[in-house]
Amino acid sequence: MDPAQLRQVEELANALYTSSSTSARNDAQSRLLSLQTSPQNIPTCQQILDSSQQPYALLVASNSLMSLITGHWNSFTTAQRIEIRNYVLSYLGNNPHHPTYVTSQLIRLVCRITKLGWFDDRSHRELPEEVTKFLQATVEHCVLGLKLLNGLVEELNVPTQGRTLTQHRKTAVSFRDVSLFRVFQLALTTLSQLKTSAIQTSPQILGVLTLQSLTLTVRCLSFDFIGTNPDESSEDVGTIQVPSTWRSVIQDEETLNLLLHFYSTSEPPKSDKAMEAIILLTSCRRSLFPTDKDRAAFLSRLLNGITILLRNQTGLEHSENYHQFCRLLGRLKANYQLSELVKANGYTEWLSLASSFTVQSMQNWQLSRNSIHYLLALFGRLVAAVPYVRPDAGAKGHTKSLEEAVGTVVQQYVDCMLGSVQTVLQEECDDPLDDSGSLTEQLERLPVICRFQYAKVGTLLVERFDPIMADYQNCIATLNNSNIPPQTQQKLTMLEGQLTWLVYIIGAVVGGHSWSTSHLDDGEERIDATLSRRVFQLVQLIDFRCCQSNGSALCDSKLESAFLFYFQNFRRVYMFMWDQPSSSSSGIVTAGKVDVQPTTKQRVYKNMFDFMAMGDHTQVANLIVTKVGNNLKYWPTNEEVISKTLELFHDMASGYSSSKLLLTLDTVKYLLMNHTAQAFPFLEVKGNERHRTTFHATLTRLLFSSTAEEMPLPFDTFIDPICEVLRQLGGLDAQGLKAPNVRIPLVGVLRDLRGIASSLHNRRTYLMLFERLFPDHFPLFTRISEVWYDDPGVTTSLLKFMYEFVYNKANRVNFEQSSPNGILLFRTTSDVICAYGKSSIAFHSQTTVPETEIYKQKYKGFALSLDVLVAALSGNYVCFGVFQLYNDPALDRALEVALQMILSISLDDVMAYPKLSKSYFSFLEILFRSHIQVILALTTPTLMSLLNAVHEGLQSSDAPLSSICATSVDHLATYYYNNQNKDKPEVNQLKQHLAAEPNLFAGLTATLFNLLLFGSASNHWAVMRPMLSLMLASERSFTQYKDQLMSTQSPQNQTALNEAFDKLLADVSRNLESQNRDRFTQRLTAFRVTTRSFLTL
Repeated sequence: MDPAQLRQVEELANALYTSSSTSARNDAQSRLLSLQTSPQNIPTCQQILDSSQQPYALLVASNSLMSLITGHWNSFTTAQRIEIRNYVLSYLGNNPHHPTYVTSQLIRLVCRITKLGWFDDRSHRELPEEVTKFLQATVEHCVLGLKLLNGLVEELNVPTQGRTLTQHRKTAVSFRDVSLFRVFQLALTTLSQLKTSAIQTSPQILGVLTLQSLTLTVRCLSFDFIGTNPDESSEDVGTIQVPSTWRSVIQDEETLNLLLHFYSTSEPPKSDKAMEAIILLTSCRRSLFPTDKDRAAFLSRLLNGITILLRNQTGLEHSENYHQFCRLLGRLKANYQLSELVKANGYTEWLSLASSFTVQSMQNWQLSRNSIHYLLALFGRLVAAVPYVRPDAGAKGHTKSLEEAVGTVVQQYVDCMLGSVQTVLQEECDDPLDDSGSLTEQLERLPVICRFQYAKVGTLLVERFDPIMADYQNCIATLNNSNIPPQTQQKLTMLEGQLTWLVYIIGAVVGGHSWSTSHLDDGEERIDATLSRRVFQLVQLIDFRCCQSNGSALCDSKLESAFLFYFQNFRRVYMFMWDQPSSSSSGIVTAGKVDVQPTTKQRVYKNMFDFMAMGDHTQVANLIVTKVGNNLKYWPTNEEVISKTLELFHDMASGYSSSKLLLTLDTVKYLLMNHTAQAFPFLEVKGNERHRTTFHATLTRLLFSSTAEEMPLPFDTFIDPICEVLRQLGGLDAQGLKAPNVRIPLVGVLRDLRGIASSLHNRRTYLMLFERLFPDHFPLFTRISEVWYDDPGVTTSLLKFMYEFVYNKANRVNFEQSSPNGILLFRTTSDVICAYGKSSIAFHSQTTVPETEIYKQKYKGFALSLDVLVAALSGNYVCFGVFQLYNDPALDRALEVALQMILSISLDDVMAYPKLSKSYFSFLEILFRSHIQVILALTTPTLMSLLNAVHEGLQSSDAPLSSICATSVDHLATYYYNNQNKDKPEVNQLKQHLAAEPNLFAGLTATLFNLLLFGSASNHWAVMRPMLSLMLASERSFTQYKDQLMSTQSPQNQTALNEAFDKLLADVSRNLESQNRDRFTQRLTAFRVTTRSFLTL
């Protein structure tokens, strides 16, 4: 590379990373990518590294080397790989001051070469020892050496794309056994040197060394020792499966003391990294310790260290340390049994300090919002283990101490959350009720803690609830809804905020009720009833005020969300048994007979509703459904309340027993008879369209959950309001149908119909809807597609309904043999698709749509149209031969318009939009499967453009999409092989296409084999399916690929490859029977595994 070429590379690299012009960056990227095309460019990359001083040029060279090494690994000999690795190591050693982003990429390159060549040569496995030379050199080289070790552990712990999981685990296990412990010792040794000030340098460099050493310690301890592939997005550590050879270091008192020292004497990010290492030490497996005495000694040292930190509040003023420390406390009980903790020295003091720390955290909830749930988890795990520990075991009075600690924690949590409401109002800080993630984490951990001493907690909640409830009643009793003074409004807001917290807490606690036999005689259902009665009374109070003011006096939406959370938990625990007694019944009615000896569960269930004194389970269910109806009526513009309300309603209707119960309620009957915008204004609010679908899906599910004789009202009565809207819309002319005021009811009725259709799961119910819509209203759908083709909001609603209606799930579209309904349904579907397709294609051919809007305005409608046709064509309820037999153009017209749609979409756009590509290739797949004569009748250029798209889809990284395209190829090749000797017009057309494009099968064969040999393993099974049919359809294509692949390999590889091909073809018959296909596919799998070990690109 001459100086001019080097300057050009530097200019392109600067343009790539610094230019503000998108076109300039894209141009620079495309030109620089040429460096990654061939292994012959490696010397060029090395010249850039040696000659350039521009950091971005160095980064480009580093990235290119990484890509070339990873992508062309088999193209290098073992000696060449070692030479490249040594070159990069030497380069790093000579240039330790390069920018971090350059150094990091070169370190990754060294580690990648080491990983891929781990078993090739001993020198790769000796890399950690070579890195010690860096650690013993200058301070700058010591930092570089630690970064190398960090990179090595990270690289060996993460699977590499293109390598199987088996290969990864084999390398990782060898690294674990050979080198990881040595790396861990190097990290601890460096920390010890830093602690004793054996390394003298500037404070800044010392800080970097400390951080790198601690990070390396964490990486070693969090290594995937046994191949469990832990979820890295989770903060829950789990048990660390440290090898037994590490025992001496883990048990060594100095190891824990060293980490505690760096936590205590440093600041974030070093201190929180030290705490993370302590958490990992805490999580080491039980069996690592040879005896219980050793484990107890380790636990005592750990508890002592934590106790000192708690006593002195060391480092807890930093939020990062605070969060990690809370994780440590939460993890402690997860890895140690309570019986072990109570026997440890200092347990009582630790428990007291942990309780005080938790209380302090809750009092400072603004700073610890994301950490409180770890502390709640700690006490939850402690109390859950109490039944399994004898009171006289361990520290004296440990059970009483825990009871006192838990009582204090629960009380402080309740009081602090109630106090947070006033703090939020006065200081205008973030409301913890708005942080749904943190709120959910806390509420999930409350039930176990609160039910430990449920009687005391219940009394506490009642004592807090009743005064606030009384104040709230007094406050709203004096209100004039039209004119509320600011001071009164502020008080009202505060009271509602406090009630919101109480309702959330009660909902969580009630939802924690256990139906296990061991808990049923505790009488906890009475406390549930006491708390639930107050919530229901509050609901009635708020609903009364809301109804009285006709929706003008609404409470805070957060309180409504709390009610819905409570109802969901109450429903799960107490509304699941249809056969339970009402409070007035003397026996249990089950299957038509009276059982005078109720079970314990039934007795508890009855006691709950008796003590709640709000009526039996039917009356309580009616209260919940009434609340649902009032929310839908009075909260039309609050999307969150509407969404959660409908979710609750849907969940209640989903259960068999609960749906039966709901159908007996007057409120539900009212909903079934009045599901219009006049009764529920949310139905006509813009933005609630999708909720209309959910609402009607739930109502329909309820209606059809009973037999025809038990239905509370006929389906015709239920759907009459919708049909009336359809009748009115059908009576409009084209101009009237296009009027702006028609759009909302039009979209609404289509959404309603989609919801109804989605809840039809059998032939009987589907026929009810079909007979109401056909033939009177289907012409309207065609007119809508003709008039509103340019409005995506309308066409999306129409096409989604059509898809749901023609989709034959559970074989529901099943007409009588003598019925023409299947054919008529497809003809109508064809009319809708043709009307929309022709109008939309013509519109978009004359209109320019912005690139950012093209999917919404154009492609979404096309994709949905293709989905509708795919559902109809694969529904198995139409004999499509009838259309040709009777010269009915419906099928041909629909396919013609669909082909026009897909041909109007550029391939780049097809691949850019995942939903569009799925619809596009699914439609092509069904054409190749069932209507190949339509495909073959196209002109050769048109057919080749479609097959080019399939060819591109084959190489997609989306496995399901690639599978669909592979299936299309299989259909084409199978058709040709089975029919090549027949004199049929379609076969002759295919032969003409192949004569015009003789390399078609050869290109597909090469692509499929390249995907098999060099692609990812995510969808190999699907990609391999068409290979046999392609080989039989064109043996010449297979021979060409084999010869071409052999020509690229060394003589040694050619011999091995020839043997692999011989094994592949052994005992494979010349037919496409399923058994033969499966046998060949299994051979292909073995062929891939064998050849990938030596093939070069």
